[in-house]
Amino acid sequence: MNRIDAIRPELVERIPKVLDNGVIYISLKFRTAAHNCCCGCGTKIVTPLRPGRWRLETEDGAVSLTPSIGNWSAGCQSHYWIRDNRIEWAPAFTPKQIAANRASDQRARQQAHTERYRRERGFWGRLWDAIKGLWQAFMNWF
Repeated sequence: MNRIDAIRPELVERIPKVLDNGVIYISLKFRTAAHNCCCGCGTKIVTPLRPGRWRLETEDGAVSLTPSIGNWSAGCQSHYWIRDNRIEWAPAFTPKQIAANRASDQRARQQAHTERYRRERGFWGRLWDAIKGLWQAFMNWF
């Protein structure tokens, strides 16, 4: 396996089935980025670009992806950051750290989902949710 230290962004409408090593494919239409694992193992890494998942930043043709990529489910268990088209390798995680990271990711996704739900419901939807919550609390007293 040959680790890479840089990646080239390519804007696409759809993520191709076969990915070239050293290229991060970005579909703004589908809010997704994908690349082969930078360790060279060939695992396809798909990163949804939405709150609670990953955020893509661009500057002068360079891309950065946050948070880090943790390929915990693959044999390589690679861990790295993509910053300004460079791969910054991070230390491997222990099984306990992986479990804590997954729990943290789940909380972040749930929080993003809750915030989006509240925004979409608007004032009257939030008011109705509050009234239902008060009613349920009142009914639990009896």
